[in-house]
Amino acid sequence: MEREIRELDRQEKQITTELKQRAKKVNASNDSALAALAKQLVQVRKQREKLQVAKAHIGAVGMHATSMASQVAAASAIGSVTQAMGTANSAMDAKETMKIMQQFQAENERLEVKQEMMDDALIDAFDNDEVTEEADAVTQQVLAELGVELDSKMVGLDAPSTKMQQQEADALDDALPDLKARLNALG
Repeated sequence: MEREIRELDRQEKQITTELKQRAKKVNASNDSALAALAKQLVQVRKQREKLQVAKAHIGAVGMHATSMASQVAAASAIGSVTQAMGTANSAMDAKETMKIMQQFQAENERLEVKQEMMDDALIDAFDNDEVTEEADAVTQQVLAELGVELDSKMVGLDAPSTKMQQQEADALDDALPDLKARLNALG
């Protein structure tokens, strides 16, 4: 088809050239040879367009065939997978599988507990006084920083007066002998 389209292109160029040469020689619009060449040019162009449309249709049919082939392959693959899943389901007992999963979970939990115990034992075995002292130093540093922060927040606050504390102590001293006497009277 491509070859025929190229041939029609060549013919169109040739007819166009002949048409131009004839028009230069005759210089008249009613020349029958000139009209025949023009009709031939129009027919060649229409034939080329028809070939291009046919080529497009053939390409579309080819694409459609390819698409159908891929759909058939996909359907075949799905059928094979379905068959394999059916075979696997028939070979597998759901209750047994559930039992195995529960055993696995229990063993996994036991393993986690053993791992934690082993980690704790290793930490205890390799934990020495240097680590403890370093941890204490860090704790003291954090507390010191907090103390500095608290001290800076308390600047400007009035401290409790000692006069109030003295009055409270005197009132308590006065009330204590009286309370002791009442307790003794009850007893």
